[in-house]
Amino acid sequence: MVHEIEHVWIPLSDGTRLAARVWLPDNAEQNPAPALLEYLPYRKRDGTAERDSLTHPYLAAHGYACIRVDIRGSGESEGVLSDEYSQAELHDGVEVIAWLARQPWCSGSVGMFGISWGGFNALQVAALRPPALKAIVTLCSTDDRYADDVHYMGGAKLTAGFNWASFFFCDVTHPPDPLLVGERWREMWLERLQALPQFFETWLSHQPRDAYWRHGSVCEDYGAIQCAVLAVGGWTDGYTNAVPRMLANLECPRQGLIGPWAHTYPHFAKPGPQIGFLQEMLLWWDRWLKDDDNGVDARPMLRAWLIDSPAPAAFNETLPGRWVSEPEWPPQRRARRLFLADAGLVDQAAPLEPLAVRSPLTLGKHAGQWCPFGRGPDQPDDQREDDALSVVFETDPLPERMEMLGAPVLTLELSSDKPVAQLIARLCDVHPDGKSLRTSFGVLNLTHRDNHATPSALVPGECYSVRLQLNDCGASIPAGHRLRLALSTSYWPMVWPAPEIATVTIHAGTLDLPVRPVRTDEPPQFAAVETAPPRRPRTVKPGLVVWDRLGGLEIGTDVHFEHDLRDNDPASAVLATRRTVTVARDTWRTRVTTTMRMSCTHETFRVETTMRAFEGNDEVCARTWDRTIKRDLV
Repeated sequence: MVHEIEHVWIPLSDGTRLAARVWLPDNAEQNPAPALLEYLPYRKRDGTAERDSLTHPYLAAHGYACIRVDIRGSGESEGVLSDEYSQAELHDGVEVIAWLARQPWCSGSVGMFGISWGGFNALQVAALRPPALKAIVTLCSTDDRYADDVHYMGGAKLTAGFNWASFFFCDVTHPPDPLLVGERWREMWLERLQALPQFFETWLSHQPRDAYWRHGSVCEDYGAIQCAVLAVGGWTDGYTNAVPRMLANLECPRQGLIGPWAHTYPHFAKPGPQIGFLQEMLLWWDRWLKDDDNGVDARPMLRAWLIDSPAPAAFNETLPGRWVSEPEWPPQRRARRLFLADAGLVDQAAPLEPLAVRSPLTLGKHAGQWCPFGRGPDQPDDQREDDALSVVFETDPLPERMEMLGAPVLTLELSSDKPVAQLIARLCDVHPDGKSLRTSFGVLNLTHRDNHATPSALVPGECYSVRLQLNDCGASIPAGHRLRLALSTSYWPMVWPAPEIATVTIHAGTLDLPVRPVRTDEPPQFAAVETAPPRRPRTVKPGLVVWDRLGGLEIGTDVHFEHDLRDNDPASAVLATRRTVTVARDTWRTRVTTTMRMSCTHETFRVETTMRAFEGNDEVCARTWDRTIKRDLV
């Protein structure tokens, strides 16, 4: 049995109160349990309620006190939310953990888990070493907020950062629910609206990897994390590189798990197969919060799904493959080196006539989303059209199966005719029928060739040695297939174009592949999926749901997104969104409409934003931003 408390206030030292939902084992007051914290800005009341219903009650039924907390300025929590992963957010998290450890139903030991934002702040709070925090489970997160997050990739601007900013900007305008906070809801709501920052302006103002991005990047001091870390990712997700990197660099007890999944919890993620992930978490918590000698320590450092060369598709219910394991990471084996040559990708150094790469700006139609969620056609499909517009190097048909686990690395001697240029590398599995499956890819703003903190302009015509590490991958390439390396100077609409159309000339290069010996080891085993019974809202029509269990709370969402780019003009790039959200119950009705538009010249970015909020038919707040930001070699 589980005892659920819909709404609890957690007091902080500055007088602010954070809102929490609590699930307790039925006998927790008599037999205190370890506490598990999930700490997010996405509104426990309705935003994450559906997925919370699958997870928290299940863990509580297995002997853990589970707490879902809205961070400061979100959901029903008091205060104002100023940015991602602010110092206030992290310090609040430390206070919340201390409060949990003091509760009569808590044993004094605390774990923290979460996906995406919750995975980020689990790592960042762990680095602050709150005494009661013994272990974390971090999913689809990163140790490096600049290198592997939604904002930049290889120093190039990801358009996903704009999409995320437009969603988040609108999401934090939701009012708190009067049924929980009473008549103060209006005061709290207006305080948020009037203090709301333009988040995207901040993120776009920091184009190199400066102190802003170093904050919250636990890679700055891996040794700061001393509690046990289970790091989880999926090959279809945008954040997977952090898992092997943390395994290689953390000094605390740590393990990694990478499945085929998109940006979702593994017990309901697509592409499948899903696993009994809640049971995996229980084993982790039992070991580190209850000191149960259950064999978790003996598991391999990394368990990963090797994808077995499916036909390329923008959506997959499941991805074929098998589970493999690595006892340590990085593994002690040598990469297989291929050489770029006139004849393609070859095993020995061979002649290469200089090759000019100058792509149409709109190359990238088949890239899919930078961070797929697996809810529809958001993944890379057949790459042949993009390949045809790229400079390609290809192997002969493979004589035997090749398995890769890790990050391919491309090393090039190149020159550019412009001071700012970017290079995109895609590694594709070419099937005998010609279909091209993207196995990995990487992006590099060539002004970041030495490092991301101090970019420097290219000298046109000068030759540079450049290292481009592609995303980590787990792939099995059958005999008879070919490997194709496709190079381009653009990747729209995933990557914002460089300020001028550049020609990058390739003079020489090698490709190091993370080849794994084909083995027949006993594969890791996972339990079947188990969850608590789901709680879902009632869908009235597309874009409108009703939570009957929350007194008939209505949530309505309307989103419009567009992008445009002319092939001969990088300054024509435009992204624009319009979002309208209604939150209502009976005669209480609120509505917020936000718009965002990003455009550029060769020298600047421009971001135009509006927000209009209504209570009933009365406009209660309207704000406008129009900012021009200098491009810094981006």
